[in-house]
Amino acid sequence: MADSFASEAFTLLSLGIVIIGCRLAARIRMVGVRKLDFDDYLMCFVAIIYALETAAAYLVGSRYMGLANNGMSDEERSMLDPSSHEATLRIEGSKTQVIGWCLYTFVLWLLKICMNACYSRVTYQLDYLEYRVKIGWFLIGVTYLVVLLTILLGCQPFQKNWQIYPDPGNHCQPAVSELNCYVVLFLNIFTDIWLISIPVP
Repeated sequence: MADSFASEAFTLLSLGIVIIGCRLAARIRMVGVRKLDFDDYLMCFVAIIYALETAAAYLVGSRYMGLANNGMSDEERSMLDPSSHEATLRIEGSKTQVIGWCLYTFVLWLLKICMNACYSRVTYQLDYLEYRVKIGWFLIGVTYLVVLLTILLGCQPFQKNWQIYPDPGNHCQPAVSELNCYVVLFLNIFTDIWLISIPVP
């Protein structure tokens, strides 16, 4: 299972990097190296963050055996020795899940910034579309702030994100947190719909 996940994750990372490389090559061919824009350089940064996010996901699966502070009964939680190897795997796995959430959402919102920057270039001096792009900048900024605050402040105190006993509750189990999932899902879809609608007449 871990091997198939690793194969999939690194295949998708490779594909993403190839697509970013093709995009960059097309832009260089079109405008030259000296006229590359902000979003062209930002896409290179996206590739780095995506690689880090994939590495975090790989760590969870390979080094921490997919373990975190979720998927345990109250009895299992109370019986687990805090100094045991399993407890260490679950704690470190949970910490890596939090890092993974931060990197994953950072990649998504960086891509939204790149898309909006591209629209900004294309809609220059088209007032009704420029207005939509400005709203896009506002939505990207506000929604990313909400997502980041949800991930970092949704579970308090913060160290409960890797607490095993007593059960910290679903919102403090980063691998399966419904709060994180629903907030990211809703705001990701909402901003994507807005960005896709910008060029619509």
